[in-house]
Amino acid sequence: MGLGYDPDTDVPNLSGKVILITGGKSHLVAPDEQELTVKQIGTSGIGKTTVLELSKHSPEHIYFTGRNEKSAAQVISQCATPSSVTFLPCELDSLDSIRDAAAKFHHSRLDVFIANAGILAVPAAVTKDGYEIQFGTNHVGNTALLLRLLPIMLRTAKEVPDADVRYVTVTSLGYFTHPLNGIDFDGLKSKQENLLLGRWARYGQSKLANLLLARELGKRYPQITSVAIHPGVVKTEMITGLGMFDRILIFGMAPLGMLTPREGAYNTLWAATSPEVRGKLDDKTVLFEPVGKAHGGDAKCRSDELSNKLWEWTVKEVGVEVE
Repeated sequence: MGLGYDPDTDVPNLSGKVILITGGKSHLVAPDEQELTVKQIGTSGIGKTTVLELSKHSPEHIYFTGRNEKSAAQVISQCATPSSVTFLPCELDSLDSIRDAAAKFHHSRLDVFIANAGILAVPAAVTKDGYEIQFGTNHVGNTALLLRLLPIMLRTAKEVPDADVRYVTVTSLGYFTHPLNGIDFDGLKSKQENLLLGRWARYGQSKLANLLLARELGKRYPQITSVAIHPGVVKTEMITGLGMFDRILIFGMAPLGMLTPREGAYNTLWAATSPEVRGKLDDKTVLFEPVGKAHGGDAKCRSDELSNKLWEWTVKEVGVEVE
């Protein structure tokens, strides 16, 4: 599709770098009280492809999170150097599970944190900690793990010669379906069933939060290159498993056709490794479309007030204060 990117040649040598990629699954309770499993892109789709592509370029180590150990073992077996890849069992809808996963991170440096895990337009539900399921997974879960590992990233930036520490979050241009106020903070500890546009508003709100978190992290810690990327519309189970109406809506956003999972990983790989990324960032622009094309976003995407409020709210809820 003319993306103009080839990870085989465009991803540089990653010798010495330690990388973490989030993924996993969440559970929610449907209206009929039967438990459903909500897939995230960790051990399949974009997440799996990202792990495999990065492993080709000799990183010191790759960690990736998820719930399915069998699927994780299959991913590891396909990596260029399986011994340099570690699976961290983690449920991103559980702060206790996230704390346990962070404790199993055993390296003294962390160069790249990729917040890849996400769920899309699922039925109304809450996480184990009571947060709206999409916001709780897409934003709270990813950020809770980031905050627990952020001291290691900051130490890496300070102590490792020529360090290039990065945070990359996989968001979506679907952020535009967010509520009028951007984020409905008062309702985040509920199913938020009354939002206009329903699950799509809840999804847009969570994707806006991904973007705002990246901006705020970059402002507070300029020694970290912080980027939000839209991967494109990718043919994964996350989309093909949607209902007919939702698939029609998604397909309408990809008039030239959907990307393959490998193509869907290109923008993540670019943001995580390209030497040109920092030069494209400014205090307003952190979001990029495939591949490396700046996207200004709407007014809420550029709101300092909203990004600061989100940061303060998240730190308080997660219970991890970073100096």
